[in-house]
Amino acid sequence: MNNLIDGFCDYASVIKGLNQKTIEAYGQDLYQFSEFIGEDLKKVSTDTVYTYLERYSNKRTLNRKLSTINSFFKYLEQQDKIDNIPVLRSAKVTQNLPKYLSPEDIEDGLDLIDRKKWTDYRDYAFFLFLYASGCRVSEALDIKKEDFEGGWLTIRSGKGDKERVVPVAKRALSAIDEYLSLRPFYSEDLWSNYKGGKLSRIFAFKRSKKYFGNSPHVFRHSFATSLILGGADLRVVQELLGHASINTTQIYTHLQKENLKETVFKYHPMSKGL
Repeated sequence: MNNLIDGFCDYASVIKGLNQKTIEAYGQDLYQFSEFIGEDLKKVSTDTVYTYLERYSNKRTLNRKLSTINSFFKYLEQQDKIDNIPVLRSAKVTQNLPKYLSPEDIEDGLDLIDRKKWTDYRDYAFFLFLYASGCRVSEALDIKKEDFEGGWLTIRSGKGDKERVVPVAKRALSAIDEYLSLRPFYSEDLWSNYKGGKLSRIFAFKRSKKYFGNSPHVFRHSFATSLILGGADLRVVQELLGHASINTTQIYTHLQKENLKETVFKYHPMSKGL
């Protein structure tokens, strides 16, 4: 069984091109599963897998492990290691609308940044950039100045090592230029601390809590929300966020429906007085 798991992890790394963290998670999930089922894969049924998964009360964790097991069995079938694979369905997870800030909330937070020192200009430009680009915080902190060209940003350290290109608003680009003109040293990193090193995730979190009362990840949701409420196509938002599946972006469709409802209630003549 261990050899099969190792073979699957090698396949996922070399053939599928998945990153190391994903491979490690696959291995951990499958070794836990193998301890439960033993060595005889032919005796594994749908009921066996569901019995194993009953130990996980969190549906997201359950679905992640189920996805790993599904991928493993499909691999075994392709390799002629097993004849019949179990039919496994994911648990339904309630999608909660992610927390986001309105454009007014963001402007209020930006106004709290007292731009007297170059580090203040950096903070102002950083959060303006997060809202304008929809970057993950980890992506933003890895960005170099040369990743910008003609108003476009190439994100090279995306999730799953996938590269994508997104446009960035002129206001954010101007704020970055102003910050860089005031920074008293040269650094390959776009976002630097006062010692010249790269900004850390902890620093970004503390500053975001200070000015906006939320983690910096809220800017990514705010970016997507602003686009959806402005009428952007869901597939476009998916591309800009770098989501591998449209299912991940579907969480914002609730906003789209609410916006449509408000528009009908506001402008349709039959909605008057309702």
